[in-house]
Amino acid sequence: MASPGTLVLILAAAALAPLLVHATGSRVRVPLVVFEIVLGVLIGPQVLGWADPDEVIDTLADLGLSMLIFLAGYEIEFAAVRGDTLRRSLWAWPLSLALGIGLGFLISGGAVFEAFVVGTALTSTALGTILPMLRDSGELRGRFGTVVSAFGAVGEFGPVVAMALLLSGRRPAESAALLAAFGAVTVLAVFWALRPRPAWFGRITERTLHSSGQFAVRFVMLLLACMLGLAEVFGLDVLLGAFAAGVLTRLVLHRAAPASSAEVLGRVEAMGFGFLVPLFYVVTGIEFDLDALLHDPVALLLLPVFLLLFVLVRGGPVYLLAPRDLGRGDRAALALFASTCLPLVVAITAIGVDQELLGTDRAASLVGAAMISVLVLPLAATRLRTALGGPGRRKPGPGPDAAEGTEAW
Repeated sequence: MASPGTLVLILAAAALAPLLVHATGSRVRVPLVVFEIVLGVLIGPQVLGWADPDEVIDTLADLGLSMLIFLAGYEIEFAAVRGDTLRRSLWAWPLSLALGIGLGFLISGGAVFEAFVVGTALTSTALGTILPMLRDSGELRGRFGTVVSAFGAVGEFGPVVAMALLLSGRRPAESAALLAAFGAVTVLAVFWALRPRPAWFGRITERTLHSSGQFAVRFVMLLLACMLGLAEVFGLDVLLGAFAAGVLTRLVLHRAAPASSAEVLGRVEAMGFGFLVPLFYVVTGIEFDLDALLHDPVALLLLPVFLLLFVLVRGGPVYLLAPRDLGRGDRAALALFASTCLPLVVAITAIGVDQELLGTDRAASLVGAAMISVLVLPLAATRLRTALGGPGRRKPGPGPDAAEGTEAW
């Protein structure tokens, strides 16, 4: 059973974090997740020593990460993310992976599997972290938000697939076969989700939405559990199942109960952002190996190096392949948003450490740089857009994105 004291401290940190965001908002915009992680570091065993997670809290934290990826999958509007924008985002990520693995070889001194771990970590995008920022600023449904969603979705989904193929501990051919099987089942699930739901589904959703029944919310949780279980059965990372569950949930709710889908999502988000997701971030701070970072000069030196590599490896290809209708400010901001990472860096480095492919010092450097990316890069992206043209000032020009951009604007 979880220690009541540790759980209270974690939830207290989660409750304090938004208050700190509000208190500092007039001077500097610090993302909520940064306060959650820093508070976790403070109450953790390497600073104040007040909190020490156990198996139950670690399980809740894993659920929090799954919920974060689930909500990121739900936010993707595939009707808007299509055409040239989607093709460009799909080309940008493999280019990032090749560049990341190549640089990983240099950093690891030629250690193949460590290069895969480092290279994959350098290609991730914290879609679940940046989408709430865009939603809070009212830009999520605009053209820029749509493009960020496209590149971010690939930056979230690509590393999960790479983990399944490269870091599963199985032969690549076996991993690829299992991934293909999971993909086939997921495609069948998508076809099922696209079928018209029976009339009773919508009626029960409406009838129980304001009662203790909460059928739709329970159905969403069942769908998430099924996809997590399916990924586990195929021996794949459960985050793959969480992302697929988010996509499926959007399809089901928007077709079966369009009038209630926003309210159902709001209740799911309340569970996620109100409890599970902040718990994941606070526990990430508690388990952060601060000693390995501070007592190893090389690990500390790698902190700014990895931050620069996040921008170079992930942001560089995104900037080069950004849709042509975006202005300079939007392209630069898109690259910085795409370079913002954390959840998957935590997951990838944890797998690397568990499989003894990555040292704790190197993992601490990567996670520390990812934490800084969440603090610095979105703020820099916002200021760049303002300095180099401002959000929403550039209209779509001619080319394959023109019709798509006009519709999104």
